[in-house]
Amino acid sequence: MRYEHLIEINNPLLPLLDPLDREDLWQGLVQRAYAPEQFILGLEGARVDSVTNDGATTMLHRTLNYGTFAVVDRVTLYPHTAVVTEVRDTQGALEARLTVTIEEPAAGHLYLRFLYELEQDEPADGLNAVTAALRKQAWFASDMDAVARIRDLAAKRRLQ
Repeated sequence: MRYEHLIEINNPLLPLLDPLDREDLWQGLVQRAYAPEQFILGLEGARVDSVTNDGATTMLHRTLNYGTFAVVDRVTLYPHTAVVTEVRDTQGALEARLTVTIEEPAAGHLYLRFLYELEQDEPADGLNAVTAALRKQAWFASDMDAVARIRDLAAKRRLQ
């Protein structure tokens, strides 16, 4: 299954929306990687098990605690460009990949592109199709909440 959407970060035609610069947006995504419990509803805790850096990228191996189960994932940070999160098949969680890319089609006009890829076929009908639609709605809502959280952290000067 594949799901992709864009969230507009800055729009010169919407002056009431506090703009974010690319650095603040990037720092927000980095903070989301290192402290996901600040961004993900229902996440009881997160642990960064290891961090490796090869000069061009940083890779985090994490364990996310949802109470009754844990998810092990790997987050790769491509500086000021993208964040790729890969979930391994653990405790029934499907293998999945989320790629978040910063796009800037014009100077200062920023977008985040979210691409979800799940190791599961797109259901055609029935309960599975409803479940897939609800999953996509939840992803979109979570991503909107994450952007709102990044805006809040930037406004409070709490991005590193």
